[in-house]
Amino acid sequence: MHMLKRAVCFASGAVLLGASAIAQTPAEPQKVGLALSMQRQYASVKSNLTHAAEIMPESEYGFKVVAVPEVRTYGQWFGHQTDNQLGTCAALRGVPNPSQGGPNNEQKWTTKAEFVKALSDAFAFCDPAISSLTDENALQMVKQGQGETARGGLVTALLSHALETNGILTIYLRAKGLAPAAPAGRGGRGRGGRGQP
Repeated sequence: MHMLKRAVCFASGAVLLGASAIAQTPAEPQKVGLALSMQRQYASVKSNLTHAAEIMPESEYGFKVVAVPEVRTYGQWFGHQTDNQLGTCAALRGVPNPSQGGPNNEQKWTTKAEFVKALSDAFAFCDPAISSLTDENALQMVKQGQGETARGGLVTALLSHALETNGILTIYLRAKGLAPAAPAGRGGRGRGGRGQP
């Protein structure tokens, strides 16, 4: 019986040591192409903007960091962002812009629920265009307005605008003592709470 216990302990220790060795094995170097890099950045801004839309209370959607007419409210930034996404992704997909012909989204909606849904719908509209991106088709020309632009160039413009919007929304969140989404790789630190660094 004593020998059996020692054998079980030895086997358990070997399994734990093996698991520890596996956990400490460095990851294989990875080659990240243009399309995958853009897809990862898109996933990041999608997560960050969605978090920003959800965390701000309804009562603060009319908040401006500076009380002048030309500065957008917190909610209007989401309307502006959805306008940009819909226009850019319509060109990427080769389909009509779903918001064309109507009022600008930043002027159309007033409630948090409307802005959150609009942002979610805009990402759902863009998702197929981004997921179908490849290193090869990123160089293909697509129609934009009266001219043509490389597909990858449009995705870069989409990401640039989204990152700019996220940076501006971070200022609004900080002004209200709210934390923006944590950068990737920081274990979620800063996401979701008041007064977080």
